Amino acid sequence: MGETRLVEVEGKELKLSNLDKVLYPKAGFTKGEMVDYYAKVAPAIVPHLSGRAVTLRRFPEGVEDLDAAFFEKRCPKHRPKWVKTAKVQAGPRAGVIEFCVCDSLPTLVWMAQLAALELHPSLSKSRAPKRPTVVAFDLDPGPPADVVDCARVGLRLREVLSQLKLESFVKTSGSKGMQLYVPLNTKTSYEETRPFAQALAQLIAKGDPENILAKMGKKTDRSGKVFIDWYQNNERKTTISVYSLRARERPTCSTPVTWDEVETVADSGDGSKLVFEAGDVLERIEQHGDLFAPVLELEQELPQL
Repeated sequence: MGETRLVEVEGKELKLSNLDKVLYPKAGFTKGEMVDYYAKVAPAIVPHLSGRAVTLRRFPEGVEDLDAAFFEKRCPKHRPKWVKTAKVQAGPRAGVIEFCVCDSLPTLVWMAQLAALELHPSLSKSRAPKRPTVVAFDLDPGPPADVVDCARVGLRLREVLSQLKLESFVKTSGSKGMQLYVPLNTKTSYEETRPFAQALAQLIAKGDPENILAKMGKKTDRSGKVFIDWYQNNERKTTISVYSLRARERPTCSTPVTWDEVETVADSGDGSKLVFEAGDVLERIEQHGDLFAPVLELEQELPQL
């Protein structure tokens, strides 16, 4: 079972167990190291999770045991009294679900104790579930396309957005691709953001149909193409949080990057420059602060297309 430790985090008592359990066998990265990463990254990640319904992706037996892994939307009943929740209409079949909300270091550490490696928040705050705070584009490469191809597509997207006088911010997915966020933080709805994202994705795909896709179907051949997933702009969907760990071979994280870094990768063809593990992320925050902070504050309005 491994030892159990009682710790106090900002006045809240937490039981931490199995800290020596290896969650990433290829890297020898333990649950204790995972809890430590989330505790240290809390000042950067908590503002991006705060006030939002979060879906947990839990890996109790580590990243290689996918049979034991599961997505958890409903906040566990055995949660401490101080963990906040939000009731959200999760679709006609699911009805109203009480999601966890992570607005503090103790809650984040508690989630880490559950082996919730991946944190997937909604694009909207739970008090206004129909009002997204961003437009999100998920760039997903179909092999042999990779993150370098995503970087090139991301730069095209950024160019079109800046012609529309919209600033955008980019992060690695921590997995194979990248995500581009356009902060809004103004009154809007998914009925506005989704068609906008779709129109933009289709425009860019039309310019390079050999390499870019904006539509998915069962028979779509994705090999060698980057899919611009605009379907993320939906109140029922969640997207991997910035600074969240990913369940890959190594403890990589969804990491904000600068557009200069994206350009360097697009020019050099070296995608390894966009791979960051837990330790790298903490060093980057020390160096640059939270590169995704403007996503929380910047107010922009979508133009009529």
